[in-house]
Amino acid sequence: MSYDRYVAICKPLHYGTLLGSRACVHMAAAAWATGFLNALLHTANTFSLPLCKGNVLDQFFCEIPQILKLSYSNSYLRELELLVVGVSYAFGCFVLFVVSYVQIFRAMLRIPSEQGRHKAFSTCLPHLAVVSLFVSTGMFAYLKPPSVSSSSLDLVVSFLYSVLTPAVNPLIYSMRNQELKDALI
Repeated sequence: MSYDRYVAICKPLHYGTLLGSRACVHMAAAAWATGFLNALLHTANTFSLPLCKGNVLDQFFCEIPQILKLSYSNSYLRELELLVVGVSYAFGCFVLFVVSYVQIFRAMLRIPSEQGRHKAFSTCLPHLAVVSLFVSTGMFAYLKPPSVSSSSLDLVVSFLYSVLTPAVNPLIYSMRNQELKDALI
């Protein structure tokens, strides 16, 4: 999305050529491949853990931190390895996100009219809102120390980033739609 916004604002005349079907397929394939690799690493790690504390999780689905709590082995090194892999994926995405938005904001500052700057900013705001909501709740869920963990807090945070973010995504992106604004007022 940040690349889409970058091309739409910084290179609007080249939008059709830079974001053609081939580029979209490549970006989707890269996202799917990294997601599959990450899931494969987590699955392999999970199946190699000796579990001894039962098989009941206080979650909607099998969250990695919850599964690690069921292991009787010292899972600190495994958790650290998975955290390093996850943070490296996230850092790569974050760098691309920041670089594209720095370019977008530089281009927006060069727009001479106030209305043009407002329109450009309003196209980026929904994406920034969704990414901020997802990243902040995901970071809280995975980077908090286990000693701070409580099952009800974990459940709420898990709900926020796995259910709430996708549910409000269409609403946030359609806030520029006049029919929706009229329906809400």
